[in-house]
Amino acid sequence: MPVTDDIRRRILRQVQKQQSWQVKLRRHLHQHPEVSFEEHDTTTFLKDHIRKIGLKVRPVKCKTGFMAELKGNRPGPVVAIRTDIDALPITEQTKLPFESRNEGCMHACGHDMHMAVVAGTARVLSAIPDSFNGTVRFIFQPGEEQPPGGAQPMIDSGALKDAVMVFGLHVDPILPVGRISVRDGATMAAVIDFDLIIRGKTGHAARPHDAVDAIVAAAEVVESTQKIISREISPGTPAVITFGKVQGGTARNVVASEVRLFGTARTLSDTLRRKLPSMIKRTAQAVCRAHGARANMVMVADYPVLVNHRQANEVLTANFDYLYGKGKVAETKVTMGGEDFARYLRLVPGAMFRLGVRNRKIGADKPWHAADFIADEAALLPGTALLAAAAIDVLTGST
Repeated sequence: MPVTDDIRRRILRQVQKQQSWQVKLRRHLHQHPEVSFEEHDTTTFLKDHIRKIGLKVRPVKCKTGFMAELKGNRPGPVVAIRTDIDALPITEQTKLPFESRNEGCMHACGHDMHMAVVAGTARVLSAIPDSFNGTVRFIFQPGEEQPPGGAQPMIDSGALKDAVMVFGLHVDPILPVGRISVRDGATMAAVIDFDLIIRGKTGHAARPHDAVDAIVAAAEVVESTQKIISREISPGTPAVITFGKVQGGTARNVVASEVRLFGTARTLSDTLRRKLPSMIKRTAQAVCRAHGARANMVMVADYPVLVNHRQANEVLTANFDYLYGKGKVAETKVTMGGEDFARYLRLVPGAMFRLGVRNRKIGADKPWHAADFIADEAALLPGTALLAAAAIDVLTGST
């Protein structure tokens, strides 16, 4: 059941009241982005604001990031709300008045919006602690963009201790402002990040028969691993293998002795997720043996499929309908993108919803990770109101 009329009015009043504060906070974060696991100033800035709100800050087993807790009227269960805090190594090209001041670094995936929504949720709830029992735990997680991700250190630090539900959000430039989307079950792919190191034998380019060409072997490895998808996996099982970076060789007239292939594999099947690494390794080693070369596989990250829980989505949908009227909740499309929020969902029921930030009038229609990515700040209000209402709803229903 959604929150009561009285609580709904109080939430919306507080959301409107803090609007300028929230926009200012978001713009500061946008101007000062930091890449994964280097979010030192971001962490300090957010901690200061969270402490001023009156929340207790908790340390974590990570150099950056933190957790904070807000206690309600009386003891009770715990609801967790997570935001990522890192940016991307991208040079911003938006020409916004609050464009990034950190050269080569940009919030091109909307994590500045996520932080502002979650910090705003903390501020709203801190103004109405008599509306709920129990505890709301806010997780400010580093390193979402860089494998192996920051979720596990936060979990190891107690992020989900005693939690009955966990919520996350992600901005969506395809979805108009004022709308959200949810999806039950598998929503984002499992991610297997790996490197293949191909080793041959160096030699002169004019005498390839005296050498073992690692580049030739690597080229065949790239081609052969694609056949895993097309010939060893059912066409009904979504899966993809991509090599996004190739590194090797020293000069045009020297046969390369080593090549490093930087790869990622994605699938919506947990069974296949467990099989793919051995399939890739087997293929690479077999191809290299045929060339007289050797292959070694180094695992970088292994994220599970992100599986949203129906009961958490029902909480989100019911409260968004109640706050802003029916017909504004869409169904999230399945994507082969990955998210380490999936780790939280393996341990506690919860969901990640999409928050619409699209507004063509201001150029907020560019894809994630684009140098001209823009998010409409009007989305801060519905995102904040929804998380505040969902947290109260869960805590009220659990006591």
